[in-house]
Amino acid sequence: MTPSSTPRVALVTGGSGGIGKAVVEKLAADGFALAVHYAGNKAKATDLAEEISASGGQALAVGGDVADEKAMEGVFDAVEAAFGGIDVVVNTAGIMKLAPIAALDLDDLDRMYRTNLRGTFVVSQQAARRVREGGAIINVSTSVTRTQLPGYGAYVATKAAVQGITLILARELRGRDITVNTVAPGPIATPLFLEGKDEATIAGFAEATPLERLGEPQDVAESVAFLAGPARWVNGQVLYTNGGLA
Repeated sequence: MTPSSTPRVALVTGGSGGIGKAVVEKLAADGFALAVHYAGNKAKATDLAEEISASGGQALAVGGDVADEKAMEGVFDAVEAAFGGIDVVVNTAGIMKLAPIAALDLDDLDRMYRTNLRGTFVVSQQAARRVREGGAIINVSTSVTRTQLPGYGAYVATKAAVQGITLILARELRGRDITVNTVAPGPIATPLFLEGKDEATIAGFAEATPLERLGEPQDVAESVAFLAGPARWVNGQVLYTNGGLA
């Protein structure tokens, strides 16, 4: 390929399902070459990469624990070897366990800390070292950092930390022409959100937004694509993608 036809390259953690899959599909449609990261479901990530390739795009599946710095260093190495560099890193990998603070199993706290906080930090650290000039680092938080719903205390603690990492990293990369932002979705119809909720609870979340519906993964993908592409003057921000939820 000639330099003018070489696509920009994006690595999406947790890219095989939910919001991550929608982000991969949107960025592929926008002309990016994609690295579809997975932690446990290699088959889904491989299938998605093959679908993109069959449609004329470029993609590969890459696996590893986001909280393991050696594993993620290997992931970045593999992407650079395949595509020549990395322009955009999107951190969508995450887990959510809900319980009142007084009742939370601390093992669940540790699991969320490892994936949501340490994982985001490890990936952001590699991205800060290796994303090319003109690139973007995009983390994913939650709008519950503002709505403060009961039961979300431990999850919000990890995601509020993600926002803090984002805002500081944006300023640490001064002079590199790399933007760093967080997308904070509201209620999105993904398995992660729907798990354990009855129909009445889900309907209540939908009615809470002025648009009177749950968000779809594609809604978040549009915000990510904006930050990954044309939004070069948006930096060090939290973009609340939540249909008007407070």
